[in-house]
Amino acid sequence: MIEAGAWASLDNAEALAQRAAEAAVTVADETDEEFEVSVMLTDDDHIQELNRTWRGKDKPTNVLSFPAPEQPGQRAPGETGPRHLGDIALAYETLVRESEDESKELAHHFAHLIVHGILHLLGYDHEVEVEAEIMEALEVKALATLGIADPYRDMAA
Repeated sequence: MIEAGAWASLDNAEALAQRAAEAAVTVADETDEEFEVSVMLTDDDHIQELNRTWRGKDKPTNVLSFPAPEQPGQRAPGETGPRHLGDIALAYETLVRESEDESKELAHHFAHLIVHGILHLLGYDHEVEVEAEIMEALEVKALATLGIADPYRDMAA
């Protein structure tokens, strides 16, 4: 859902989000069932409001993930069809600013944030170093399948 921002400037955002989400699910070895995710493309003002409400951080951020109540691998009795993993929100202005600051192609950074958000919905996190290394390795692997270079490579220098 395009809720706000200048997202029309990112060609094929929906198709790219779909491919990035599929790459994340594949590298996380979660391909034994079908998933669905809601993606909201918004602006800094709205994502700041969401970040303040849900995380207590009164500032915009690039991506927020809101996992569905069930954890991966759990389904309600008799439930069929794709399982809803949760919701992801991305802020246009922050995405553009980070892309420019880090000299990254906008579409590549967008795909990275989708992969990052999907991995959060699958239960991965980066709050402690060991978990961050696992999550980053999965992100790099997923992005490589999309022909996107390691986004952390230049950050290590």
